[in-house]
Amino acid sequence: MTISVYTRHIAECPKKGDKSWRRCRCPKWLYAYRGPGDELRTSAKTRSWEKAELKARELEQEFAARDAAVRQGFAPTRADEGLMTIDAVVKRYIDDKREQGCSEATITKVTTLFEKQFAEWTRGKGLAYLAEITLDHLEEFRKTWKDKSSLGRKKKQERVVGFFYFCMRHGWIRENAAAGLSRIKTDDQRVTLYFPREEIEKLIDATYVYNPSGYSEPRNQATRLRALTLLMRWSGLAIRDAITLERSRLNKNDEIFLYRAKTGVPVFVKIPPDVAKALRDVPPGPKPNTAYFFWTGQGKPKSAVADWQRSFRRLFRLADLKNADGTAKRCFPHMLRDTFAVELLLAGVPIDQVSILLGHSSVTTTERHYAPFVKARQEQLVAAVQKAWGGTAKHGKARAARA
Repeated sequence: MTISVYTRHIAECPKKGDKSWRRCRCPKWLYAYRGPGDELRTSAKTRSWEKAELKARELEQEFAARDAAVRQGFAPTRADEGLMTIDAVVKRYIDDKREQGCSEATITKVTTLFEKQFAEWTRGKGLAYLAEITLDHLEEFRKTWKDKSSLGRKKKQERVVGFFYFCMRHGWIRENAAAGLSRIKTDDQRVTLYFPREEIEKLIDATYVYNPSGYSEPRNQATRLRALTLLMRWSGLAIRDAITLERSRLNKNDEIFLYRAKTGVPVFVKIPPDVAKALRDVPPGPKPNTAYFFWTGQGKPKSAVADWQRSFRRLFRLADLKNADGTAKRCFPHMLRDTFAVELLLAGVPIDQVSILLGHSSVTTTERHYAPFVKARQEQLVAAVQKAWGGTAKHGKARAARA
């Protein structure tokens, strides 16, 4: 079946006599022809000729997939079921994520999972059409995952389930085969790691001896890294948000105006005066941009994040932080954000307010990451319980004396 594009002009269009005219803003339609008596006209649902051409190519692939499925013995019971190839569905799903305004990090994750892993795996198994995928196939696909952590595997499975629900909503499949996958258990008692105050002081001290000979760092990098560390600790910003923070976001009252993309909720966070001064006085980098504190404004933020992460790894080695048993403490830049949240919770700030400052879409997310699992908070609870024992023990001694 061949599909062509034509323009259905409005009455006022000066080119209404030419159906092949592309450059007007009149509605574009599709004409599908296989043979006498087998033809179809349908709206492309766009006024762009280029977008209509893309739609025509997608429909051609769907019709070709349907014909191939019928030849191989797949006979869908609904007109729209079984038409989509796996490659076409994966493309539609990733495009939909972009339309939702998902972050580049999210787009990268779904692209890696579905385009580079799932689609390639199905091709290796000789699977071409969405309707062919069964629970057995998905269980076999799950065995190929190389993720070391159970949490990573759980997140990946949630994306697979969401992908098949997306397909269900479009009517391409009747049931979600991924919904039958067994639950991946995770250790729900993980402790949220953070930097206590003495460790924050060690990190700041390490910035003063940072950049020893042999490190190919830009000039003033130690001072810039110290300012970035302070910013992340006292604002709760993730490393990407901190690096791309605009100077205009810091007002004269030492407040940082935040706009969280996930929630759309604007939030002000007050930072200490010395931190605000360190930000205002931060020296320029190798390619300064007066609009930002730490970013050049060029290239992808992901590349800038990778550069700063390397700087943080060197800083952590210099600080040489230790666990209670004397082993080296594993440190990550995100722990500065966790430190911001933990210190607020320990100071008695309600968790719903901490959730707003962190930009979480739900307080449930904050509770899952912090409230039950923060080691320092647990220690406070233990101390409170032990304090309550004191009165009980005295009562017990008094009763024993009376006896």
